[in-house]
Amino acid sequence: MDDHVNNQTDSTDAIPSADDGVSTAELKRFAREERRDEHDEARDERREDRARARATREAQREARIDTSKIVDLDARLQNQEADSDTGASAQRGARRERLLDAEETQEAAHIIALRNQLPKQTKEPETIGLFGSHRRSFSDEYHLTRRSKIKRLRQIGKIAMQFDALKGLTPVKMRLMFEALGPTFVKVGQILSMRSEILPQSFCDELSKLRADADPMPYSIVLETLESEYRRPLSEVFSAIDPTPLGSASLAQVHRATLLSGEDVAVKVQRPGVRVTMAEDVSIMRSLARGATKIMHNAQVVDFQGVVEELWDTFDEETNFLNEARNLSEFKRFCDDFAYMDCPTPYIDLCTEHVLVMEYVEGIPIAHTRELIADGYSLKEIGTKLVDNYACQILDAGFFHADPHPGNIEIRGGQIVLLDLGMTGRLNASTRAALKQMLFAVAKQDSAGLADALLRFAGTETDHTDYPSLLADLDGIVEEFGTVNLQDLDLAQFLASLTQMARRHGIEIPSSITTVGRALVTLEGLLDKFIPNVNMIEIISEHIEHSKTKTQVVKDEARQLALESHEALHGALKSLSEANVALHMLTRGELRANFELVGSQEPLQQLSDMVNRLTMALIVVGLFVGSSIVYFAGMKPIIFGIPVVGFLGYLAAFVLSCWIVIDIYLKGRERKRNRKHK
Repeated sequence: MDDHVNNQTDSTDAIPSADDGVSTAELKRFAREERRDEHDEARDERREDRARARATREAQREARIDTSKIVDLDARLQNQEADSDTGASAQRGARRERLLDAEETQEAAHIIALRNQLPKQTKEPETIGLFGSHRRSFSDEYHLTRRSKIKRLRQIGKIAMQFDALKGLTPVKMRLMFEALGPTFVKVGQILSMRSEILPQSFCDELSKLRADADPMPYSIVLETLESEYRRPLSEVFSAIDPTPLGSASLAQVHRATLLSGEDVAVKVQRPGVRVTMAEDVSIMRSLARGATKIMHNAQVVDFQGVVEELWDTFDEETNFLNEARNLSEFKRFCDDFAYMDCPTPYIDLCTEHVLVMEYVEGIPIAHTRELIADGYSLKEIGTKLVDNYACQILDAGFFHADPHPGNIEIRGGQIVLLDLGMTGRLNASTRAALKQMLFAVAKQDSAGLADALLRFAGTETDHTDYPSLLADLDGIVEEFGTVNLQDLDLAQFLASLTQMARRHGIEIPSSITTVGRALVTLEGLLDKFIPNVNMIEIISEHIEHSKTKTQVVKDEARQLALESHEALHGALKSLSEANVALHMLTRGELRANFELVGSQEPLQQLSDMVNRLTMALIVVGLFVGSSIVYFAGMKPIIFGIPVVGFLGYLAAFVLSCWIVIDIYLKGRERKRNRKHK
């Protein structure tokens, strides 16, 4: 038995050969065993490789799940915010109970812990390499992937289908859908609520409820967020924090707190993951805007890509609370010159990108008119001072509150206090001057002055060939709005007509002017609802008229006269020089004159089209006649009983005839469409 085992061992250690007396069958068997062993070893190696690859993919999947939990939790929280008007209180109570569930609170705390473990995102500087500069893209900065965007797009589509968006939306359904879609669409709804020229008034009224109808975050999440921002125990910053929020919005939540020094403050805490969700939605909107621009071309009335970029700029500014802290400091300095105006004082040392600490304001909201009257306030005086100061912000300082809705204005100690300076606007000196010129031009029914002001603040040089058409359109606007009293002027309709006319003539109005118009419409709506006996346009006009003393008016007129005289003198000298050149060319017989008939482009184009069609018609007739001659000549080869040359001629004539008919039809439709737009 031992000898047999030894023989087997020796046979595995050495390769037998025919010289050793081994038969051919045994050699083949040994070769098969060797191949089988090699196959088994290769199979084991492949299994190990697959196991390692599977482990790597699993680790990557878990990492993606961890990093995307912020977006998933925020989406679930936002989806629970929708509630209908009927039975709203009962549904909201049940929803809050689910929101305060221990499991969700634990998951939110885990997400905040994950965010603390992630390295702080810092903007990488632009680098220059061998193949050009490199800068982090938008998707890289917010870790957006195609898969995450597709997932978010499916979620948006699913929510839209739940509200039967394809069948039509009522005002209530639109508000609930925006709430369910998350903070980005809540902000879009807030902006649309100010645009009565875009949506019917019933929709605007309903969307305005988006400002306050947001369910609060759990108090534990607020504490976790504060600790993660300050990187120290909250007992070293605050002596007490009220667990009941003062207000809860789609972007942030405000709590009353007390500092260790005893000062009452309001703490504004940003919702976890809201910025990533907004970045995802904006990325989707950019893709849709690019597609809409390619499809609609010049037929679009609104610059979709510009609107999306303006929307992201607003998001980017509002989600960085350090910007709001700086705005509060700047507006506080502006209010020092007005005894009746004020804003909360920020505590810059305690402000971060996601937390804002400011003075707590305990006043009477401007919407509570009965309470204001009971305290001895005059609504007319409040409205007059508010509008006059707002005109000063826009026309004098060039720095203004861009969202003056009722929730952002309170009355405290005889002062008008403006809250929430997350949205502000800025105007440079030239834009402010052009804006004043526009208001005066409308009041004086001066179309030429309105055109000059429009082109001036738009920053666009006019095409002189289209200037008469521009004046004609402005005559219509001035005739419609300049003949009514200031008390009857519909500001929203006026701005909408002016904006559409400017875009029709290729004048791109800057976003700062759009922000001014949106803010003025919001302020006008506030006055109409709560202080109807105050006319905003009249007060702004009086502010412009009385903003300068007689001495300042004389100085400005003298300065303007000096500038115009300087320009006229240089223009006269330049004209003399050009006249000398023209006379010199005339004496040498080299003078040439170019004439251009204003408004002749369209008739000339029509004449060119007629000549082209007539030419093509002659060619078609020639092909038909020539092909017929070839047919009767009986030339070979023949196809379908017709000579090949004649057949090709008939075919070419038929195709050209169809092209002429289609061209006439399409250009006729285009002319009708252009005539309708005009």
